[in-house]
Amino acid sequence: TVLLTVFGQIVIKWQVLKAGSIPEAPDLKFHFLLQLLFNPWIISALAAAFLASITWMAAMTKLPLSHGYPLTSLSFVLILLLAHFFFGEAITPLKMAGMVFIMLGVALVGIGNT
Repeated sequence: TVLLTVFGQIVIKWQVLKAGSIPEAPDLKFHFLLQLLFNPWIISALAAAFLASITWMAAMTKLPLSHGYPLTSLSFVLILLLAHFFFGEAITPLKMAGMVFIMLGVALVGIGNT
């Protein structure tokens, strides 16, 4: 679920950057977004979101929600790292601290559910 979600977010960001800024005129905005919607990479990102929903349903048959849902916050960690690697987005000390707190929180929730 997490990997499919992260894939979708990275692909959408990549394709949106490639497409450029959204136009100001409302009719051009609609055309711009419609063009993006039919982009094969964007379609793959939407398919990944759908598959992530299916894998989430499967996970919920095996895990308590209070254990499974915190794991989805790992997507924030992966997005931060991949956004830095692919798009050159800065990893500031505050972002690094937030990432550490997320990982600690997931670990604590995991320990609390054993």
